[in-house]
Amino acid sequence: MKNILVLFDQEWDRAQLNRAVFQTGSDTRFFHEGFDLFEFPSNAKLLFFDIFRFVDKLVEKYGGSGKGRGAADRKIDGIISSHEQFGAITAALLAQRLGLPSQSVNGVMNAQHKALARTLLARAMPHANVAFATFPYTVASASEIDLPFPFFVKPVKAAYSVLARRVEDFPDLKDHLNFRPWEKYIIKRLVRPFNDVVEHFGATDINGHYMLAEQLIDGFQVNVDGIVENGKTSVIGIVDAVMYPGTDAFMRWEYPSRLPAEWQTNIRETTIAVAKALQLDSGLFNVELRVCSHSGDCKIIEVNPRMAAQFSDVYEMVDGINLHDVAIKFALGETVDIERLKATRKGKYKCATSFVYRRFDGLPQPHFPGTAEIEKLRQFDPDAQVLLFKKSGNQLKREIKWLQSYRYACMNMGGMSAENLMEKHRLASVILGFPAQG
Repeated sequence: MKNILVLFDQEWDRAQLNRAVFQTGSDTRFFHEGFDLFEFPSNAKLLFFDIFRFVDKLVEKYGGSGKGRGAADRKIDGIISSHEQFGAITAALLAQRLGLPSQSVNGVMNAQHKALARTLLARAMPHANVAFATFPYTVASASEIDLPFPFFVKPVKAAYSVLARRVEDFPDLKDHLNFRPWEKYIIKRLVRPFNDVVEHFGATDINGHYMLAEQLIDGFQVNVDGIVENGKTSVIGIVDAVMYPGTDAFMRWEYPSRLPAEWQTNIRETTIAVAKALQLDSGLFNVELRVCSHSGDCKIIEVNPRMAAQFSDVYEMVDGINLHDVAIKFALGETVDIERLKATRKGKYKCATSFVYRRFDGLPQPHFPGTAEIEKLRQFDPDAQVLLFKKSGNQLKREIKWLQSYRYACMNMGGMSAENLMEKHRLASVILGFPAQG
């Protein structure tokens, strides 16, 4: 029996952990720690969360030397997390203490600290970087920002695209950063664990209370999943992003990529170079890139030192490779060898897409499918996976303010062609009572 600790699991994790391709289900026991940032009362734990104290408790509970009945049985053999806000860095800190496989603390911080990442990328691969500048939330004038408007702005440490958008001028920026007292408090609590790690390891004087301004970049957006194993970086796959028209909001993610082969080669080479530049030395990661529509040149958007859990079964549908299975295998210290898996495995479908249902009007979604509708979808397509994100009240207001839209559902489906998949999506949307995408 192998014990796996899952940190800050999310909806995508819960849907995938019991669908192991590597037959780990009967031999693996999962323990879960952390809390849900979006569900009350779980998210109330954010008010008192101390990351180093949390890691100390996990070492005591799962390190094999704890006291009490069953302590030895709880000793963990591996750690996984797809959680960007707290999970990745907690996993790195805990793995370092227990001597288990994981991205290093240094690698996680290099990627998650967006200003530090930009600095390292500017040195190692300036051709794929963009001009950038940092400034505090409390910025008083445009002269404090060493980058001309318009630009893209985001927090030095954030997740889920919170507070990330294009700003046209300084008044637009100040309006974007106009927080109510309760919002300021939430933001401070969200970035405190990150700031504590930055201060502890002395990586930089710039902490999570800073914003990052970035030169605007155009082109096709892609997500690239990769893994570093025994010093070798391998690309798992390239997923194309499709935005809602006139926005930067994701409408769907399509796999495999439809970009020209030579562009995909450049994407893979850029991804491997990024991992080296940021010293991502062990485990799963993903890179978001923009690819110039004329030249195929790549520009880096950001790097996440953990798997993109939303695409776990998307890869499985096409390639027969589930990211959660890869994460489990890696966490247990077993050889993954992505290239071998891609050569020997095959999924049921030619293509797969993660569809995102989203609203821009700020109104609550009036309809969510019930048990009967979900069962009808299962009968229509047993491989389809739908996740619902019900939001209301202050949470809905904050998401609209910080993101200008909100997602209320996602559906992952496979098809034998792009046309077949879009028709399946249309029929499935009718079953769920959601609007279909064009």
